[in-house]
Amino acid sequence: MKLHREDLLRLEALRLAPYAVHGSQGRLHPEEESPYRTPFQKDRDRVLHTTAFRRLEYKTQVFLNYEGDYYRTRLTHTLEVAQVARSIARALGLNEDLTETIALAHDLGHPPFGHSGEAVLNELMRDHGGFEHNAQALRIVTHLEVRYPGFRGLNLTRETLEGIAKHEPAYRPPSALEFGEGQGSLEAQVVDLADEIAYTAHDLDDGLRSGLLLPESLEEVGLVRDLARSLGLELSRLQEFGRRVLIRELLGLLITDAIEATHAALEAAQVESAEAVRRHSRRLAGLSEGVKKEQKALRAFLYERLYRHPYILRQRRKAEDVLKRLFSVYTTSPEVLPYPVQQSVEEEGLYRAVCDYIAGMTDRFALEEYARLFDPHTR
Repeated sequence: MKLHREDLLRLEALRLAPYAVHGSQGRLHPEEESPYRTPFQKDRDRVLHTTAFRRLEYKTQVFLNYEGDYYRTRLTHTLEVAQVARSIARALGLNEDLTETIALAHDLGHPPFGHSGEAVLNELMRDHGGFEHNAQALRIVTHLEVRYPGFRGLNLTRETLEGIAKHEPAYRPPSALEFGEGQGSLEAQVVDLADEIAYTAHDLDDGLRSGLLLPESLEEVGLVRDLARSLGLELSRLQEFGRRVLIRELLGLLITDAIEATHAALEAAQVESAEAVRRHSRRLAGLSEGVKKEQKALRAFLYERLYRHPYILRQRRKAEDVLKRLFSVYTTSPEVLPYPVQQSVEEEGLYRAVCDYIAGMTDRFALEEYARLFDPHTR
C-alpha cells in the first residue's frame, strides 16, 4: 500500500475532532507540496533540519552544558515537550503533525545560557527593539535560516507560524498580530501546556540528580508528597530508581489531568471548529483547578530552591558577564566579527546583527569565543 498526500489528508480528516486544525491555508511563497507528506509533516521536517535546531543540543535548560552529560539541554527539553504535546493531541483528536511541529520550533529562538541569556540580550537591546525568544524563533524560520532558492526562511505554513507566534500568551511577539487578535489554535495551546508540564517534571528530576534539591524537602510540596506516598516511596530515603519512578508518575499524572481538563473545557465551551477556538474568550487547554494550584506550588518551590540556588545564580552571573562583554566588543569593534556577520550588519543594522549572532551561539561556542577575545593564551 502506498499513501499519497491526498490519501494522508483524507485519513487525517477522518480522525480529527471538529475543533482541530483541518488542513492548511498555504504558505507565503507558493511551492509544490510533497507527494507523500502533508504540509505540516513538511514543516516538521524543515524545522528538524535547521541549524538552529541542532544548536539546541548545546544550549542551557537549567544547568550549563559543560556541567554534566545527563542534565537536560534545550534540545532534550524540546523533545520532551514534543512527546507530551503529541500524547495530549492524540487523545483529544488534534492535528498531531501540526502540534509536533510547533513543539519542535517553540524554543528555536533561545540564546545561550537559558532565560538568563534572554534577559541579558533584552536589556542590551533595550534601545534597539529588544529581544524575546518567541519573536526570535519566528525571525529564524522566516528570515535567518537561508536554505532554499527564491525566499528567506523556511516558508512554513501559516498555521505553524501562528502556533510559534501565539503558543505562549504571556510573551506574544508583535508579529503575532499578523495572525489576528484571538487565541492560538488548540494545537498551539497544547504545546504551551506541554512545555509547562515537561519542564516542571524534568527540572525537578535534574535538581534532585544534581543534589541541589534534597528529596526530603519535597515534603513541603503537596503534589509530590502525596504522589510519593501513593507509590509507597519514602522521600527521605529516595534513591535513583525511586526518583525515576516518581518523575515518570508525575508526568503521567499531569498529562492525564491535562487531557481530561481540556476535554471538559471543550465540552463546556461547545466549540465546533478551530476558528471557534481562536475566537473563544479564554484559552481552553489547561489543567484542572486543583492540579493547577498544586503545580503552581511546585513551580514556586523550584523557583526558590533550584532556580535561585546560590550555585545556579553564580553560574548565571558568569554567563551574563560573558554575553555582556561579547556584545560590548562586537558593537564597539565590529571588525572582529566573522565576515558573514559583518555583511549582515549592512542589511540588519549593527545591533540587530550582533544580537542575532550572539543569540545563535551555543553555550560552548560563547565560552570559546569569550576565551579567544579575552584570554591572551587562547588562539
